[in-house]
Amino acid sequence: MADIKPPFTEETAQKKVKTAQDVWNTKESARVAQAYTPTCIWRVRDSFFTGTESIVAFLEAKWKREQSYRLRKELFAFGDDHIAVQFWYEFQDAQDGMRWKRCYGLEDWTFDETGKMRKRMMSGNDVMIGPEGNGEGRWFTNGVNVNDVPISEQHW
Repeated sequence: MADIKPPFTEETAQKKVKTAQDVWNTKESARVAQAYTPTCIWRVRDSFFTGTESIVAFLEAKWKREQSYRLRKELFAFGDDHIAVQFWYEFQDAQDGMRWKRCYGLEDWTFDETGKMRKRMMSGNDVMIGPEGNGEGRWFTNGVNVNDVPISEQHW
């Protein structure tokens, strides 16, 4: 992901977002962490932390809890060294009886001159999918390309 460097154009920002989506969907914590500077500042909901080791530890715990994780990211806005992303992901919550949930959210990314992210701010909200979290109405079912799922206001 670091080969796409600021200043961003619409085309390079779009490519950066989809590359990030694809890498996150591997659920390989160490691989994901390579996209960030060693001192990257993260905010995820109400958690704040800095640095590669913290990022890897956070992601390992995240994907242990969030089973069957599937993510979609879309470009929201961009500037010279900033990208804003809207995202949706679905998962089975291992801490909540394996109920299906979907997270809706926004991310604010800031990059250094090498193309690595130096700041990532995430806000998101989880909702259960289907009655009692049974998964009825999931978007990102097995075999579906997350990029092909039509997402509009009707789905919220």
